[in-house]
Amino acid sequence: MAKKQKQQQQHQVMQQVPSVGGIRSSFQSLVALLIAILVVATIYIRQSNEQLFQYWTTYDKTISGLSSSCNLFAGKWVFDNRSYPLYKEKECTFMSDQLACEKFGRKDLNYQFWRWQPHQCDLPRFNATALLEKLRNKRLVYVGDSLNRNQWVSMVCLVGSVISPTFKTIHNNGSINIFKAIEYNATIEFYWSPLLVESNSDDPISHRVPDRIVRVQAIEKHARHWTDADYLVFNTYLWWRRRQMKVLWGSFESPEDGVYKAVKLPRVYEMALQTWAQWLEVHVDRNKTQLFFMSMSPTHQKANKWGGIKGENCYSETEPVTEEGYAGDGASPRMMHVVDSVLGELKTRGLNVQMINITQLSDYRKEGHPSIYRKHWETITEEQLLNPKNYSDCIHWCLPGVPDVWNELLYAYILEL
Repeated sequence: MAKKQKQQQQHQVMQQVPSVGGIRSSFQSLVALLIAILVVATIYIRQSNEQLFQYWTTYDKTISGLSSSCNLFAGKWVFDNRSYPLYKEKECTFMSDQLACEKFGRKDLNYQFWRWQPHQCDLPRFNATALLEKLRNKRLVYVGDSLNRNQWVSMVCLVGSVISPTFKTIHNNGSINIFKAIEYNATIEFYWSPLLVESNSDDPISHRVPDRIVRVQAIEKHARHWTDADYLVFNTYLWWRRRQMKVLWGSFESPEDGVYKAVKLPRVYEMALQTWAQWLEVHVDRNKTQLFFMSMSPTHQKANKWGGIKGENCYSETEPVTEEGYAGDGASPRMMHVVDSVLGELKTRGLNVQMINITQLSDYRKEGHPSIYRKHWETITEEQLLNPKNYSDCIHWCLPGVPDVWNELLYAYILEL
């Protein structure tokens, strides 16, 4: 009897132990499941990239004189060392050391020779004299962060190349930098206002504060410097790249009397842009001032996004991304939807702000950043020197370079207005 019970127990145990065939079948099922997940993930990523690419190239270009089917923002980069660069770094009197990559040791200079070629038309070639005639007795003002300053320096270099030294000056006064073409009585200016509205980062020199605070309903402190401009070119994105921002209802003069609240992105971004839009609607002379908004300039902090090594960034990159449709993660569609919405509302109220979509075309140019080839405001430590990618600037752009094309796009609009 005991022997029979023991045989039954052994039989039950054997039934619970899977056979070799069963193990193989389960393993094959698991592999199949993992492959299916991988395929779905790949399709999802590809679709996401395609959607991003389509999003960044949906702003139609409608300038008279160009084909109605021409979209200046959809195209490819073409290597052109005959007609580019449009100026030489060493010959630009007012070049910034933050952007002078050749001066600070960059040997590969191919980043200077790429031309943007739209698919259905040609981008009008920049003519500095023609632009200066258009700007005669007028003000062109860039307003925003260091990327807009990057574009301003580019424009100063572009037009300065045709002006003799005695007929051009530059003057810095706090947040405003003014380049003057004396013969034309024209100024090209940059005003530091990284968040557009008032913030505790408004000092043009001492603005790297970790605890960022904005007054989303206050803009007059800055805007009074732009009031009578003929062309206003805005940007704001980079300084908003955090999960939330502390908002102050009150003044920085009496901060203890104010009310503070942390507001998440992109809502706080929207609140600030609405204040900006309301100011434009009330104060802009619609018969005089032309308005532009530069879309976000992408960063290149993650090399694996373009097929590079995970953990690397733009350091040592020497070629653009050549695969059309590539979309990195250095820009935020959510925030651009906010800009779209605000500009759309302004248009319904009779005020047109022209979006200049630099995002997709700049996203290809992973090699166009200063990386380590620039003046650094902080001392570079020995530890950093051993690993240069840790202090590489993959945000701003070498000049001559990508921002020159941004200005060629701006030029196309200004000359046709």
